[in-house]
Amino acid sequence: MRLLRKYFLMAAMILMSTGALAQSFPSKPIKIYVGYAPGGAVDLVARTLGQSMTDFLGQSIVVENKPGAGTNIATKLTIDSPPDGYTLMLAANALAANMALYKPQPYNAETDVAPIALVGRVPVVLVTTPDGKYKTLKDLILAAKARPDEITFGSPGNGATPHMAVKFFEQAAGISLKHIPYKGGSPAITDLIGGQLDLVAVNMLEAAPQVKSGNLRIIAVMSAKRSPLFPEVPTIAESGFPKFEAFVWYGLIAPAKTPTAVLDKLHSTVEKSLATKSMQERLTSVGGEVTPGTRQQFADYIKSEYKRYDKLVRDANIQPD
Repeated sequence: MRLLRKYFLMAAMILMSTGALAQSFPSKPIKIYVGYAPGGAVDLVARTLGQSMTDFLGQSIVVENKPGAGTNIATKLTIDSPPDGYTLMLAANALAANMALYKPQPYNAETDVAPIALVGRVPVVLVTTPDGKYKTLKDLILAAKARPDEITFGSPGNGATPHMAVKFFEQAAGISLKHIPYKGGSPAITDLIGGQLDLVAVNMLEAAPQVKSGNLRIIAVMSAKRSPLFPEVPTIAESGFPKFEAFVWYGLIAPAKTPTAVLDKLHSTVEKSLATKSMQERLTSVGGEVTPGTRQQFADYIKSEYKRYDKLVRDANIQPD
């Protein structure tokens, strides 16, 4: 009985300390790492999310850009930070893809990372110039079959989500395009407009302003349904490739071993932020969507994405920059 009372007392103390931790957190500013340069899609989402979370938490959230090594620099900084909830990262598809791309594996997202929340998704689009050679996806496929490895497409880099999305499409369509990797979507778009590329694969958040201004034209959207922003543009799925879709997704993560009470509070705050007008408008204005869900659902999603990318990397022999 004495031993039983001791265990009950210890359990009660743990519950009390956990509750106190959740109530006191955060007591200082929170940092969110972004593995890309300022001004990009992930950076914009991180800053919008950070501002919204600040309003709910009462502490400032600072976004710190740490580009390089395909986001591995930012990921490692996050993993190696104290697991106290004050250092987070807004990750994207690269969190899962890099485990397949880099050898040796730079980290294990199942053991090194604590998923907080999936924030949203934005579809990948295939764009060209208004006077580009390929008016439709059918035109592109016919030309690519006649001239394998000659039609150029730019992407934000080897192993970047748009690059992977085109590789999935090449496999489905039985074609082979010539990939030109860039250090981000913006320089690829600049070269496309300048006539140095045939196509660019990029997320819609980066492409939408140029499409609206008339500098670019979308050949195909890689979401399951047509974008409400550009309803006249067909999807790849409806163009003869059922169920095909490719998104850039964004999710908030913390170092492994971050206390559950802190993770739960951060998750709850993200959920509240996703319901705000600013977050809704940030993603829906570029054809994206917010994707609330549980922490476990996000963990399962990362695992499934790794399996998908691992197969593609092996089948297509994709190498990192």
